[in-house]
Formats: sequence, C-alpha cells, structure tokens
Amino acid sequence: MSDSPGLVQFLNAVSEMARGADVPPVLPVWERELLNARNPPRITCMHHEYEEVHDTRGTLGVMDDHNTVHRSFFFGPKEIKALRKRIPQTLGPCSTFEVLTACVWRCRTVAFGVDPDETVRVSCLNNVRGKRGLQLPSGYYGNAFANPAVVTKAGELCNNPLGYAVNLVKKAKAEMSEEYIRSVANFMVIKGRPSYTRTGNFIISDNTRVGFQEIDFGWGKPLYGGLAKAMSIISFCLRFRNSKGEEGVVVPICLPLQVMERFGQEVKRMIAEEIASKL
Repeated sequence: MSDSPGLVQFLNAVSEMARGADVPPVLPVWERELLNARNPPRITCMHHEYEEVHDTRGTLGVMDDHNTVHRSFFFGPKEIKALRKRIPQTLGPCSTFEVLTACVWRCRTVAFGVDPDETVRVSCLNNVRGKRGLQLPSGYYGNAFANPAVVTKAGELCNNPLGYAVNLVKKAKAEMSEEYIRSVANFMVIKGRPSYTRTGNFIISDNTRVGFQEIDFGWGKPLYGGLAKAMSIISFCLRFRNSKGEEGVVVPICLPLQVMERFGQEVKRMIAEEIASKL
C-alpha cells in the first residue's frame, strides 16, 4: 500500500491527532496516475533488477525463508571510519549508505561462497519523491520508489578492494533519473508486473532519514523506529543508538545459519584489519 515515507506520513498523522490535532498536518494524496505508463508503453532503460536468473552452479545463495536466522549489525563512528579508510579518494565523496551497502554486499557474497564466475547484483531502493519531472505532490503516500541494480562477477566483487563495490553502488544510485522511473512503470505493464530478481541479488534501502525516530504519540520520541527485521534478501539501513550511547546505523539481515556466521566474521575482519593497521 505504501513505502517507508508513506508509512511515516501515516504514523505522523496519527501521532498529531493523538496529541490533539483535528486534521493531519499533511493531507494524504492518491493520484496514482502520476506514475502511469506511457500509451503505448515502451521500455527505454536496462532493468537488471528484474532479470530471470538460474542458479546453475548452486552457489548464488538462493534462500529458503524458513531456514534463516536474523541478526542486526551496528556500525558506529569507529566502524564507519574504518571502512572509509578502505576507499580511495579518487572515488570522491561517498555517503555512509554507499559505504555500508558495499561492505554488506561484499561480505554477504564472500559468506555464501559464490563461484567467482557467477554474476551477482545489488539493488538500491531509491525514493522518487522530489525527482525533477515527476512532480509528485506533498502528501503522496503510495509506493514511490525504484530499485535499480548493478551486476558484476562474484570474483571481481570479492577480490577487489572495497572501493570497487562502492563505485558500483554509486552507479546504481546514479541510474535514478526521471526516464528510468518512467521506464520501470512501462516495464511493469509490458512484462506483467514481474517480481524482482531473487537469485544472486541483494536489495537494500536507506531508511536513516525517513523520520521514524521523530514520531511522537505524546509520550516522547521512540527508542527505536524502523523495520522490525530484514525480509529475505532485503535489508535496511536504520539510525540507532547502542547501549553505549553511540549514534550509528544498524543493518538487519537474514541469512542461513552457517552463512550468517561467516558473514559476521567477514564484517569483523574488514573492520578489525583496518583499525589494527592504524595502531
């Protein structure tokens, strides 16, 4: 029915009315026709996020949702700084989301032991509100996102420095133009609303600025605001304050048990090696 910004809009409306407001501060807007396909529809961009993929070698990490465990990984200032040290300055400014997405994607691929010649991909969920040309009104609460993907060989991802993965994540985000979004809408019509690629794919969304932490029903702001857990191949970046009072980002993730153990070890190794090298 809605994406994260739409959900936060709804929760803010309820919280404002719980505190005495007569009407929501931002009135809801339907207007789904703003994201309709062209007539006739036509696809103008490449959409790796919807490609059909077959796990021919059995290493691409096809998960049984009933045989996974869930963990959340906290990245505070120390951990994020250590990861940033691995990124060459030639890449230019990199957001925390780009750095963490690259790290998690790379470590996840290593943990699954994907064949080096297999193709893997990462899809970054991007909010389309505010995109030039779309003119979505304030109050639009439906699904307004796309998830462009980039692909690479597993061997290239795992054997190159972290900057290689960061560069790919930056490319995925850069795909988000008005034309790309229009092309997605047309793709849905022509292809019959296919599901996103599950085999060899990792999907992640940046929810650190959506506003979950600001919702107040009259009892103060929440200790935590955001998704309760990751969903299969989909993870999120969420703001969080740990037990030490450190502000950072938490990333929930679902993986098979043995893969989760290797994933945790790989994340720890990437951070610990960089910290140790600076001592």
